[in-house]
Amino acid sequence: MPIKVLFISDVFGRPGRQAVQKAVPALISEYSLDCVIANGENAAGGKGITARAAQELFSAGIQVITSGNHIWKHPEVIPLLLNENRLLRPANYPRKDPGSGHFLCPLPGGHTIGIINVEGRIFMNPCLEDPFQATLSALEELSPHTRLIIVDFHAEATSEKRALGWFLDGKVSAVLGTHTHIQTADEQVLPGGTGYITDAGMTGPHESVIGVDSSSAIQHFLSQMPMKFKVAKSGSRIQGVVLELDSCSGSCLHIERISRPV
Repeated sequence: MPIKVLFISDVFGRPGRQAVQKAVPALISEYSLDCVIANGENAAGGKGITARAAQELFSAGIQVITSGNHIWKHPEVIPLLLNENRLLRPANYPRKDPGSGHFLCPLPGGHTIGIINVEGRIFMNPCLEDPFQATLSALEELSPHTRLIIVDFHAEATSEKRALGWFLDGKVSAVLGTHTHIQTADEQVLPGGTGYITDAGMTGPHESVIGVDSSSAIQHFLSQMPMKFKVAKSGSRIQGVVLELDSCSGSCLHIERISRPV
């Protein structure tokens, strides 16, 4: 039997958390899921994550939360990262930073799945360690324990994401892009058996500008003045991908893009 995994992309603010709470139990039943992973990078107020936001996601059936460049937004995330190994920060931040960039998650039937979180450098943070090498370092630690390994690549540039996908083809089960909040239509299984999508989208209010109230976003572009952005409230959708993975080889058998109103 294949291992079935749901990856939920970029949970945005309260509308995103509510979408997860409403949709995930039904999706677990519909797909007979073995594991649910979510990027919680924007789960608290549209930027960063708090202990309360993380707990809401865990209580909805999320087993592992990945993140990205906004992970350090709320100071309370430091003790959270130190005490909750199911919450990841990108692996290519300095090793002395709190938390970890990878995690081994136990699954039913005695299986284990590894999750790696890395952040891109192009148009983001050029001072970060190389995400390609950081992923290989994490693989060295995870590979002795499992062949089922999923990479959340939180990055801006499509070229950087595509390059990491091809670089890791045959080495991991899936490379899933996050960060832009715009779901791409290029889901595929690469020749070596790695599932891939450039960006899995956003879970939250889609009647917006990538989650933000459109009026404030438009005013910012018109005036070029600093603006306090508000989380939009309408048009909630849950987006991501469902993966079917071979439990022996770790290869991706199928990747299905999902985008559903909630």
